Amino acid sequence: MTIRNTLFSSFSALAFAASGTAAFAECADPIKVGVLHSLSGTMAISETTLKDTMLMLIAQQNAAGGVLGCQIEAVVVDPASDWPLFAEKARELLTVHETDVIFGNWTSVSRKSVLPVIEELNGLLFYPVQYEGEESSRNVFYTGAAPNQQAIPAVDYFLEELGVEKFALLGTDYVYPRTTNNILEQYLTDNGIAADDIFVNYTPFGHSDWATIVADVMALGEDGKQVGVISTINGDANIGFYKELAAAGISADDIPVVAFSVGEEELSGLDTTNLVGHLAAWNYFMSADSGANTAFIESWQAFAGEDRVTNDPMEAHYIGFNMWVAAVEAAGTTDVDAVREAMYGQEFPNLTGGTAVMLPNHHLAKPVLIGEITADGQFDIISQTTEVPGDAWTDFLPDSAVLVSDWKDLGCGMYNTETETCVQLTSNY
Repeated sequence: MTIRNTLFSSFSALAFAASGTAAFAECADPIKVGVLHSLSGTMAISETTLKDTMLMLIAQQNAAGGVLGCQIEAVVVDPASDWPLFAEKARELLTVHETDVIFGNWTSVSRKSVLPVIEELNGLLFYPVQYEGEESSRNVFYTGAAPNQQAIPAVDYFLEELGVEKFALLGTDYVYPRTTNNILEQYLTDNGIAADDIFVNYTPFGHSDWATIVADVMALGEDGKQVGVISTINGDANIGFYKELAAAGISADDIPVVAFSVGEEELSGLDTTNLVGHLAAWNYFMSADSGANTAFIESWQAFAGEDRVTNDPMEAHYIGFNMWVAAVEAAGTTDVDAVREAMYGQEFPNLTGGTAVMLPNHHLAKPVLIGEITADGQFDIISQTTEVPGDAWTDFLPDSAVLVSDWKDLGCGMYNTETETCVQLTSNY
């Protein structure tokens, strides 16, 4: 890992005073940012856009003078939706390319593949996608939603606003849907939903035959109770799922679906005519009405094409990258330990009009938004909260309810409030 100390940063700042190009020439090495996203395979539908987002953000930062007076170099690799390959590519980024930070991953299984590598090598990962929580690594900043910033509010909306009485929890078969649904099953039970009124089903990545599962969901409502679908289906499997809903004539009035992994990018490949009214829960939608969002969309479409859409994980990279830049400048170095300390309390305007704040548990305080799919593939925002602090450990599972994460003051990601001990400082999960 390349380490630039304060003296080097002072030298770079003086060099930059001459001119942007000359300043970059004075830097012995560029600052290297690893981009770890699948550009092929089942998750390319979602992750390729995040690679492009990082290239845009890096280009913008270089145009503004880089970091510490040095140019930023993007190092892009393709783990190809192959979960073990994510670990290999992370090691390559840190040891071969000597990247200073990594932005990447989508699925939790890919993140957990990478965790042992970045903890062993003391790397730094910014993870931009909603996830299941139940994890806290000193080497990861989680800029996507924790369950209390997405899944729980979505269930509350179903219960309180739509009167849903039976729940179908449909997910792709890996750690994020399974852990999230464990939390939701307990939460629903705590809220008076009978176990027999909760249907849980998992399918492989890339699953395409949805007829039987959709029929099973429809059968839940034969007794007249309102059924709702909580979807943690990931990747291109969503295309088949929504097509089958349309083929079965299911509207949002019949059986509403709220998705946690479907945004504007995924909808851009679908005919959304028959999906109008179905829901998604995120911390950002492209339709958010703010000056910051308008400017971001204009920059994105100028960079990537006028027909390109924006989505929630893009905003998470936007916030995370800008916080990392600010932390590096504050620390005067790209050294991971120094940058980590400088990250706590970092604030950056989010694209929905508020301010994201980095917490000592490596999660952001972010608003929760629920949107309805519209005919043009966008979302009509029907519910929005103020900033909600992300929880690393859920309050709705007994073993987790007693845990807190505080890397700033306690230096611990799993502090047990009952025993007042740190369960473990780091883990390979």
